Amino acid sequence: MKHQDSTNNTRKSIKAQASRSRGAIVGVVKYSEASSTGWMLNEGAVNDGNGHHPFDLEERTAKFGEAVVRFSKKVPRDPGNNRLINQIVGCGTSIGANYLEASESISGKDFKFSISRCVKEAKETKYFLRMIAKAEPSLAQQARDLYRESHELHMIFAAIYRKK
Repeated sequence: MKHQDSTNNTRKSIKAQASRSRGAIVGVVKYSEASSTGWMLNEGAVNDGNGHHPFDLEERTAKFGEAVVRFSKKVPRDPGNNRLINQIVGCGTSIGANYLEASESISGKDFKFSISRCVKEAKETKYFLRMIAKAEPSLAQQARDLYRESHELHMIFAAIYRKK
């Protein structure tokens, strides 16, 4: 019973954090195509007044999925790359979808299972980005930038998974 209470508190915390951050766009990663230095982080306000750092994983994973889709359109089509493109779009966009599912879970076990899929999809995304970078050296830098973000998401979801 004690485990269920902590899981309920976690879900409440996630929902409260999401509702606090809906009013203002803060702590959201901006993926800029024009930036030559890679990713840009827009850190707006650092605090929401309650001592909580506003951070919206739902928005971050959505922006990441959008960036993966844009990146996949740059990969030249050929029999070898077609499979890589399908895989990267699938796993790169499902990180956010699985996170949305986790935030609406009805039990602690369901929450942990959904978060574990986020971990797996982020790790799979890193793998396919590596394969694309090797197959298309001209896209290696863009793949590295996405790889870094995928790695950060992997570490975030792995930490959430370990705590539950």
